Amino acid sequence: MQRIAMLGAGLIADFYAQALQGKRGRDRVVAVYSRTAERAERFATRWDVPHSTTDMQAAIDSPDVDVVVVALPNDLHEAAVVAAAAAGKAVLCTKPLGRNAAEAKRMLAAVEQAGVPHGYLEDLVYTPKTLKAIDSVRQGAVGRVLWVRSRETHPGPHSDWFWDRERSGGGAIVDMGCHCIEIVRSFIGKQIRPLEVVCWADTHVHPIDAEDHAVGMIRFENGAIGQFEVSWTFRGGMDLRDEVSGSDGTIWLNHWMRTGFDLYTANGQTGYVAEKAEGETGWLFPVGDEAAALGYVDMFADMLDGLEQQRSPIETFYDGYVVNAIIDAAYASVASKRWEPIDLDDWRGDTEAVSLSATRDYDDDHYLIKREQLPDGSVRVILRHKQTGKVTATVPSSDQQE
Repeated sequence: MQRIAMLGAGLIADFYAQALQGKRGRDRVVAVYSRTAERAERFATRWDVPHSTTDMQAAIDSPDVDVVVVALPNDLHEAAVVAAAAAGKAVLCTKPLGRNAAEAKRMLAAVEQAGVPHGYLEDLVYTPKTLKAIDSVRQGAVGRVLWVRSRETHPGPHSDWFWDRERSGGGAIVDMGCHCIEIVRSFIGKQIRPLEVVCWADTHVHPIDAEDHAVGMIRFENGAIGQFEVSWTFRGGMDLRDEVSGSDGTIWLNHWMRTGFDLYTANGQTGYVAEKAEGETGWLFPVGDEAAALGYVDMFADMLDGLEQQRSPIETFYDGYVVNAIIDAAYASVASKRWEPIDLDDWRGDTEAVSLSATRDYDDDHYLIKREQLPDGSVRVILRHKQTGKVTATVPSSDQQE
């Protein structure tokens, strides 16, 4: 059993507590810190936590605590992580790791210099669908991954600090782009270096200084492209979707809407429906087990199993640093309106990437471009001559078709 100090008592801390101990889990939150005593006490009552406090250092230093979970606003991450590392405690931090790559790198240095276990709580790479899809990619089901598109949109965050650019580090890009970027990296391969980003962003709806809508592309060293779409302007709830396009297959994932539980109600459903749901009447899309569907259960299983087995989890502070570096380049691109390089002065992946470009032989003289079944039952083959480059179409003989 791991004894946990929860730093923060808001929405994300509730999800974390539900995943950790909501279904008779063996790990326990033994202390909760909040900046306000009332919120700390409410959280402690809700989750049967024996100790609540407004003193963050006291929660971290408690001899009853093995692991510190940082579930605080972005501007408080660094101080919490540095304090936990100094206390010699394992530390798990919510996304994004920092408001920028410089903060993230300092946090990475703090845990590595202290020699404490660390994990980056990027839940959306741990959804059951995503884990199974990543395994399918690793098994070669879709061939070479060429393009990954990840989308997260909803009407906007639930707390005031998200909307404050100084406290959060930005708008929709830093809030949700961090999810999409790590999903992209997980499918393309985290050992493949991201090289540059081009990104458009604007403020369409909300009276804020940060962006509430953005679309970006990431180019990787092997030629793969990652695409992220994030918005605080989407109406109708929360939309989480991913697509993987490979040389030999395709994956479509829909995590939140149209997933098999559609409810129409004229009378209304009283109370909570699902995260970011906008109403209680009409068509609703409830979620059976949100903590599991959003990846929190599998995420904490990996984090805490890794701690006990003395291995690194799938997501570490280094991953958080890479994500922050990509986000920095995205913001630079928004300002410059051109492709911007990703500044990764600490790269731990492959130093040489194998290009995705590859050809398939049809015979000694031709490359195969495409083979297609036609309506009349015949097969047409499009070929390119290896020497001349000439492209031709042919209908193979019946023996060749077989």
